[in-house]
Amino acid sequence: MRQLSNLILAVALTTAIPATAQDMPGKGVSVSPIKGSPANAWFQHMVVQLGLEALGYDVEETLEADFPAVHLAVASGDADYTFNHWKPLHNNFFDKSGGEGVMTRVKASITGAGQGYFIDRKTAEEHGIKDIGQLKDAAVSGIFDSDGDGRANLSGCNPGWGCELAIEQHLDDYDLRDTVQHDQGSYFAIMADTITRYNEGGSILYYTWTPNWISDVLVPGDDVVQIGVPSNGDFDAGFAVNDVYIVANNDFLEDNPAAAKFFELVEIPISAVNAAQVKLRDGENTLEDFRRHAEDWVKANQAEFDGWVAEAAKAN
Repeated sequence: MRQLSNLILAVALTTAIPATAQDMPGKGVSVSPIKGSPANAWFQHMVVQLGLEALGYDVEETLEADFPAVHLAVASGDADYTFNHWKPLHNNFFDKSGGEGVMTRVKASITGAGQGYFIDRKTAEEHGIKDIGQLKDAAVSGIFDSDGDGRANLSGCNPGWGCELAIEQHLDDYDLRDTVQHDQGSYFAIMADTITRYNEGGSILYYTWTPNWISDVLVPGDDVVQIGVPSNGDFDAGFAVNDVYIVANNDFLEDNPAAAKFFELVEIPISAVNAAQVKLRDGENTLEDFRRHAEDWVKANQAEFDGWVAEAAKAN
């Protein structure tokens, strides 16, 4: 009887070992993620990190850089992946870094990210402002002058993010150089000043995007309205709606089919990303906070997340 029990135990252990190995295909493999400098991309990166860890991968500290450098790092293999590629906003960064020959847009895992220009609702209604072309009129642009130089102050986009190129193009296309100042530097510090100006009763003009906490403070339709670029009747925001992709190095994908499969499966609603931005705005801005936000979302969507991991584990 004892011999039979020992035999059953031995068989059970023997059959369990391959199953465990299959469940942890990333064991012993280090993975290097990279993200852009804005803190609001941490949430989705942490969700992916949790999935890779569940597959056994050792996820290294996430690197941060401006977006051109993010794409170059993934292309060269200095980083393995990013969940911070906006298409079409970052198309030029992707193409100039080697494009599909060296890396792959694996999955548009967040869809419907918008961007555009906004002004306070009171000023929009009082002066009938609907597009930035109207700022060519010094009498209109002067309403948004916050530094006394006579030009409108546009709280804009950091150099290296990609959105600044579209704004600069608009300033040229609509002959706004003499009447609009594109304020750049630290976006969220500039926007803090913009919000203060609004709260003190001033007129404001700014660029922003979703998902982002800005629109939870300056609420479209209540506090502010979106204005577009000159068009022939239909509203034109001047910016394309973007999808946010996981982009990974081709060699990494080939060597790690489980990770590649997990990247293919991940989907995060833009509402979940925006909810995480609100927590970031409220001061939950440490790595521990970002990981907890991701863990909470995974727990609320555990069955779906576990399904991604289980299917990815089979890819090996």
